[in-house]
Amino acid sequence: MGDGLSFTSLSLDEHGRRGSSHRQRHPLRIILAAMETTLFRSSVMNVRPEWIDYNGHMNMAYYAVLFDEASDEIYPQIGFGPAYQKTGFTTYTAEFHICYLRELHLHDPVTVTLQLLDFDAKRFHFYQEIWHEDGWCAATAEALSLHVDQSGPRVAPMPRHILDKLRNLHDAHSRLPRPDRAGRQIGIRRKV
Repeated sequence: MGDGLSFTSLSLDEHGRRGSSHRQRHPLRIILAAMETTLFRSSVMNVRPEWIDYNGHMNMAYYAVLFDEASDEIYPQIGFGPAYQKTGFTTYTAEFHICYLRELHLHDPVTVTLQLLDFDAKRFHFYQEIWHEDGWCAATAEALSLHVDQSGPRVAPMPRHILDKLRNLHDAHSRLPRPDRAGRQIGIRRKV
């Protein structure tokens, strides 16, 4: 793609679904069948000592930190980031949902994928997964972010150059299957 965005390959199982955290051995190496569509993948990050809690694994709050740090890597490619904030505009997270699938431990190496699910002039909706280098998914997240004029602050339309980059990203990601965990709700299901 000539839009300056960097991506990596998404892994799907033989049925076209995202690889299971238990069945999928090498999600970083499997290419989408009959497609060249790819996801953004962060650089490798490691679980830090200060993130470990008294249970001996990474505290739940730091999964959000990993997701956020991965977003910080793609944001400048879209046109956001520290330099953009100086224009008087920025982004705010309106909603963020995490599903914890498997524990992470000290020094575990992980990457985070990001798939843009939808966007309009003022908002964008994306989905992320934390992948251990051994090939299993540790957590998923889904976010709705707002483009904000800081003089209000108030939600405001994004400039054309950012909308064009989001459109390119969405065009690439719209060919991917919708993640099974996207759109989940929290609740206790009662048997009737």
